[in-house]
Amino acid sequence: MMAIYRDFRPWLLLLVRRRRRFLLGALLVLITLLAGLALLGLSGWFITASALAGIALSLGLPARLDVYVPGGGIRFFALARTVARYVERLYNHNTVLTLLADLRYRVFGYLMRLDDARLHGERASDWLSRLTADIDTLDNFYLRLLVPPLVALLGVVAVSLFVAIWLPGVAVLIAVTLGLLWLMATLLAAAWGFSQSYQQVVDQQSLRRLVVDQVQASAELMSYQTTRWHRAMIASQEQQAFLNQRRLGRKAALINCLVSIITGLMVLAVVWFASLVFTKQLVTGPILVMATLIALGVNEAFIQLPTSFIKLGASYAAVRRLNALTDDSSPSVPAVPLPEGVGLSVQVDRLSLHYSQTLEPALNGIDLQLPAGKRAVITGNSGAGKSSLASVLMGRLKATQGEAMVGGVPVWQLSSESRANHFVMLTQQVDLFDASIAENLRIANPAASDAMLWQTLRAVALDRWVEQLPKGLATAVGEKGQQLSGGQGRRLALARLMLCNPQVVILDEPFAGVDASTAEHIAASLDKWLINRTVIFFVHQVSSLKLLPGVEYRWHLDTGKLSQCPII
Repeated sequence: MMAIYRDFRPWLLLLVRRRRRFLLGALLVLITLLAGLALLGLSGWFITASALAGIALSLGLPARLDVYVPGGGIRFFALARTVARYVERLYNHNTVLTLLADLRYRVFGYLMRLDDARLHGERASDWLSRLTADIDTLDNFYLRLLVPPLVALLGVVAVSLFVAIWLPGVAVLIAVTLGLLWLMATLLAAAWGFSQSYQQVVDQQSLRRLVVDQVQASAELMSYQTTRWHRAMIASQEQQAFLNQRRLGRKAALINCLVSIITGLMVLAVVWFASLVFTKQLVTGPILVMATLIALGVNEAFIQLPTSFIKLGASYAAVRRLNALTDDSSPSVPAVPLPEGVGLSVQVDRLSLHYSQTLEPALNGIDLQLPAGKRAVITGNSGAGKSSLASVLMGRLKATQGEAMVGGVPVWQLSSESRANHFVMLTQQVDLFDASIAENLRIANPAASDAMLWQTLRAVALDRWVEQLPKGLATAVGEKGQQLSGGQGRRLALARLMLCNPQVVILDEPFAGVDASTAEHIAASLDKWLINRTVIFFVHQVSSLKLLPGVEYRWHLDTGKLSQCPII
């Protein structure tokens, strides 16, 4: 139990930050419950009292009944229950959505602290599941595992104290029975369905991964004639998930049945004990009916508890997956500011990088010194380690040995804000979003005017193409830029970088996917933009120095080792 609490504790602390909203939401639920019980009890009292008064009058006996006060009370509680129910649903769902937004913000922050090696160690669908499915599973935790049991417990206390005014013995019976029922509907239900609900999250994750693989790798599966085999795996996993879910459903139905049986027996016991008191003329008939109906109505507070608590294991599985992010994220270190107003040099000392699942190091004993404001080019074949070195210089990978420093400060000690403000990098994989051309460009500079956008598009030779589009800058690029060609996507990403004002620029194959004349145009534009900036080009080979104006340093990277080359 303590282990479960420790795993839930970081996420409960988020709730503590909004404890006023949580308590107010619980109060609204309690008001709704009490208004409903008051309406039910008062209506039963009024109907019974009216019937007895009518019988007495028909027999010629004197009888008196005030119909205005209870009638007004019934209208008041009916209206209060309706209004409270509406406000409670609106307020609590808004609270839950706010909490889920807080959770997603925190989880995304954890993902941002992971380096490239960790991020690429799992599939993108797994990370997406952390942000969506796992956090959505916590919806059950916040909305159904915290507020309802608290309200049910307070409801038991309120009902018992109210009934004790006329029937103390019956009140004790209600308190003891409902207290035991509360334990059964919460702790017993949670323990009984824990393993199945935990497994449900595991099964859903495995099934989601297999289905995504079936879609994304359909061509490979067809080429190797393994489509039927993979579909059989999906069917087997689906059947396993179905059987586990069916067992969980049976347990939920059984415990709900037990709750209904116990509450029904409690109502019969209340009627019996209250009738004994009634025969001794210690209580009136309307009071007896009111106590019975209130005992019957309190079942509303318990009916949802078993279904919610039996899924505690699902919330726990989601929390453990999310907690794994905090364990894998790099430890926080005090952020070291970069010097302002001066150029930033790049220095690499005996740097080595070794991925956990490879035999040979990706980078081995690299030394590099690039003065501030200078330009360099690093050549190398595919797989030589260029992208790994670029990621280390950007602080997206931490070296196994040695150090990479910018401006005399180790890169990994810089905050993400410092790197975002001073560094830019054009990667081989271009990230474009399903939005317009203008919106994709303004990610780099939200305050950029249309004139600035056209200027950067002109620098990368995209202005004429965009002018010919019917919607111009408002043209959507599609998901991942699928409406653009590979060369257009890279040039749009390069234009986005040119809207920034960095001091260190890393360009990985900036001229890939363009013809010679366009490459020369882009190189001339880059030459003007890169003035007084520290620049490193990563290319396969130097075909023409016209594409690399101002380069004064050249290195060649081969199998993780860096060697200096002369500038020709």
